[in-house]
Amino acid sequence: MTTLHILNSGIGSQLQSCLRVLSDGDGILLCGEAVQALRTGSQAAQLLMTQNNYRLYALQEDLEARAIDASQFVLTVVDYPAFVALTVEYARVNSWI
Repeated sequence: MTTLHILNSGIGSQLQSCLRVLSDGDGILLCGEAVQALRTGSQAAQLLMTQNNYRLYALQEDLEARAIDASQFVLTVVDYPAFVALTVEYARVNSWI
């Protein structure tokens, strides 16, 4: 069963914990302050690049609001309707608060 992991706040220990429990085919959706993980050269960006067994998503509105260029990542940028569609696509949803 695949899980969509939603990270929406500080990215320190939440991201590390999330990456530890990922299974093949899971997805990570970054929104809110969690999109800061996509900043070039950040420790969080390096962590995200170390694993490739998951799909990475980021909320477009939050990337734009923080002027983050996420072109170094293989990710799908989503809007709110696509966000909702992802919650239906995955068997489970886990929000990391």
